[in-house]
Amino acid sequence: MSRAFVFPGQGAQTIGMGRALADAYPAARAVFDEVDDALGEALSALTWEGDQDALTLTQNAQPALMATSLAAMRALEAEGVKVTDAAFVAGHSLGEYSALAAAGALSVADTARLLRIRGRAMQEAVPVGVGAMAALLGLDFETAKSVAEEAAQGEVCQAANDNDPAQVVVSGHKAAVERAVEIAKARGAKRAVLLPVSAPFHCALMQPAADAMQAALAEVEIAAPSVPVVANVRAAPVSEPAEIRALLVEQVTGSVRWRESVAFMGGAGVREIWEIGAGKALSGMIRRIDREIATRAVGTPDEVKAAAESLNG
Repeated sequence: MSRAFVFPGQGAQTIGMGRALADAYPAARAVFDEVDDALGEALSALTWEGDQDALTLTQNAQPALMATSLAAMRALEAEGVKVTDAAFVAGHSLGEYSALAAAGALSVADTARLLRIRGRAMQEAVPVGVGAMAALLGLDFETAKSVAEEAAQGEVCQAANDNDPAQVVVSGHKAAVERAVEIAKARGAKRAVLLPVSAPFHCALMQPAADAMQAALAEVEIAAPSVPVVANVRAAPVSEPAEIRALLVEQVTGSVRWRESVAFMGGAGVREIWEIGAGKALSGMIRRIDREIATRAVGTPDEVKAAAESLNG
C-alpha cells in the first residue's frame, strides 16, 4: 500500500514533546543533541521542562517541532522503517523543513539554524499588534479567498492556509483580518475567529522574512531528497535542489496549499499517511480532505513500535 509521511507545523508544540522518544532511542536523543549544538543552547531543556510561553515563541517552536519530528523519524529507522518506505513526504509550513531533513535534502544542523532564522525573521517582520490571522470555518477556499479580497480595502488580507475543505486561515493587517471575520460570518461561515498568533504568517507582510530566508538559504547546501517532497506553495512534488531553495523562500509569503497537497497524494495512489512528530492536527485535516486515506500518528515510542509492526508485520 502506498503511503506518505507528513510533518506538523506550528501550534503542535507542547512541553515534554519528544522526551519519551529520546529516552527510548539513542538515535532520537542524538537529534536533540545535534539541534542543541547547532543553536549553541539547550533547546531540548526548554522543550522538555521549560515554559510553554517560551516554547511557543516562533523562534523556539519551529526548531523544537522539527527536532521532535526528526527524533520520531530516527526512532522509526531504528525499528527498520526507512523514509524511502514512503512515496512522498510533506510538511505543513515549517513542517516542510522537517520533511526535507527527513529525506536527506538538508542536514539536521542546517535545518535547525534555518528555522531559528526563519522564526526570528517572521516574528520581526511585522510589529506586534499590526498583523493578525483568523480561521474561517465552513467556507470553501474560493469563498474564503473572495472574503479576504473584499476585506483588504487597500491593506493586506490573504488566504494564507488552505487547510481542508472547511478551514481556511486568512492573514494580513489586523483591521483587514477583523473585517474578514465579519464578512465571513455574513457569508455563512460556521465560525470565524481570530487566532492567538504572534505575527501574520504566509502573507505579503512577511516579505522582510522572505528576504532573510533567501540570504540564509543561499548559504546552505541542499541535496536531492531521497523521496519527492510535496511543496506547500505548489501542492506538487519537487526534487531539484534549486527549485526547493526557491520554493522555501516563496513559502514565507505564499499560501500553504495543504488541502491540494493531500488531494495530490491521494490522487497519486497514497492510501495511508503517517503524521510524524508532535500532535494530530494534520491527521484531522487529512480525514476531512479524503476519507479514503487512513491516518496514523507517530509521536511516542509505542506509536513508533506499532507503526513499524504495521509495515514489517
